[in-house]
Amino acid sequence: MSAFRATFQRELLLLWAGGGALAPLGYFLGATMLVPLAMGPDRALLAVAGPPLVWIAAALAVLAMLERLFQADLEDGSLDQMLLSRAPLELIMFAKGAALWCAIGLPLAIAGAPAAIALQAPVERAAMIVVSLALGTAAFIGVGLVGAAVTASVKRGGVLIALIVLPLFAPPIIFGASVAAGQDVGAAISILAGCALGAAAIGPVAAAAALRLQAE
Repeated sequence: MSAFRATFQRELLLLWAGGGALAPLGYFLGATMLVPLAMGPDRALLAVAGPPLVWIAAALAVLAMLERLFQADLEDGSLDQMLLSRAPLELIMFAKGAALWCAIGLPLAIAGAPAAIALQAPVERAAMIVVSLALGTAAFIGVGLVGAAVTASVKRGGVLIALIVLPLFAPPIIFGASVAAGQDVGAAISILAGCALGAAAIGPVAAAAALRLQAE
């Protein structure tokens, strides 16, 4: 657990030290706030298109952080230290994912409520929107760990990461948008929780396996 704590603290410091964690949040807020200007004042249209746009913006904000997730560790030798550590690599990957979720996923979830309300989502759904986005970003990050690990040694691998992870982003986006739209909220939250738990369980294991294969 000391390795988990050390990795978690290190990743949080790296994400916040240079303001890197603020870039996805700024992208998300900018994208969602510009939508009403582009679509016009039609509230009915915004109410229909708003929830999916919030989720698409959140997915792309997470995606933008994945390219350098392991490439920086590979360049400065930190990845070699992780591979040589006594701690299981899967635990270290889980710590990186947890730090990424705390630094990026939670702020996106909290910012998602006012963004969705600005796009004509009902105010009474704000709490469920935050919960659904918290679960959805956890699923995005778990899947993103695998895509980032597979492309760790690929220069400018952003496009390849997108090809790998975007199809797996689809289920959380579909069911998350239905929460903001008020369609069968209980079932959608349950499915999102399943996606988050599955990604949290499988993502670190698959990412560790991918990094070991590249090291060999």
